[in-house]
Amino acid sequence: MKKIALTGGGTAGHITPNLALAPELKKRGFDIIYIGSNLGMDKKIIEKRNIPFFGITTDKLRRYIDIKNVLMPFNVIKGINEARKILKDNKVDIVFSKGGFVSVPVVIASSQLKIPVVSHEADFTLGLANKIALPLSKKVCCNFEETLKYLKNKGAWTGCPIRPEILSGNKKKGLEILNFKNDKPIIFVTGGSLGSKYINDLIRNNIKRITKNFNIIHSCGKGKLDNKINIEGYQQYELLTYDLPDVFAACDFVISRAGANIIFELLALKKPNLLIPLSTKASRGDQILNANSFMKKNYSLVLLEEDQDANPELFFKKLNELIEKKDDMIKAMSNANENDAINNICNIIENEIC
Repeated sequence: MKKIALTGGGTAGHITPNLALAPELKKRGFDIIYIGSNLGMDKKIIEKRNIPFFGITTDKLRRYIDIKNVLMPFNVIKGINEARKILKDNKVDIVFSKGGFVSVPVVIASSQLKIPVVSHEADFTLGLANKIALPLSKKVCCNFEETLKYLKNKGAWTGCPIRPEILSGNKKKGLEILNFKNDKPIIFVTGGSLGSKYINDLIRNNIKRITKNFNIIHSCGKGKLDNKINIEGYQQYELLTYDLPDVFAACDFVISRAGANIIFELLALKKPNLLIPLSTKASRGDQILNANSFMKKNYSLVLLEEDQDANPELFFKKLNELIEKKDDMIKAMSNANENDAINNICNIIENEIC
């Protein structure tokens, strides 16, 4: 049996695409292990899927002055040594890396052991981990066709692997779960698996005005519930998991950050959406590029944090625009040239293992 090590973690955005590939890989005769971080959500999510999990020491480069950056190289070296042992002990034939700082020691260790690596870049441009992985990878798959120009001769436009269960939600069941007392349009608000303080504050500071016209489902992140809020038409959760497909099916609109996984899920679900990308103050600007790509194709509306801060009424103008353009956005998403990402990536993995 062929053995593959999947890697990537730190946030659900680096884990769920790997999980989307797992059933097809098993169907094709692969034995799967997962190499992730000793910290964070990696182990909990992976072991629920009955995939053997191996934790390593990892660290990230912080884009600000922090004493922890002094220890970062030593932690990465330790992680490389741990990853080498795991790869050798498990006789791994190929590695699939979803990126993120967790993947760096695994990719380097794989290269040292002459184990082929296939990487995947979710965002419009390469993150630091995949910049490191690029020369060490046989192929680098990508979500955006525009990303190919950054991948030299190693690029493959595969699309984004999406968990099939996300697409199998039941609207009637979702409405029963939510049990709103009126038929106002439903907005699903999410800041990703870790939540977004900016989006949480934006919704909560305007909650009475929003709920005049909409019902709100708010996935606000672990530890970010506000139990003081008790308003009809507003429901909050730390993180939706098992009910998420049904809630997606029940909602009319989505307000979200612009991480690659969520926006491609919204595209697959044909959900009109307003994207509020992470600003360049807190990131390298990848979410802004993701959002602008979707806006140009009429899949999304975009609200930049700095524009909202300068004009607090802009958010409500965008909500009105979302209603006005709903049908046009659904039509544009329905006509999108979506790739069969799961099969595309699995085909590449099989080709590189030969």
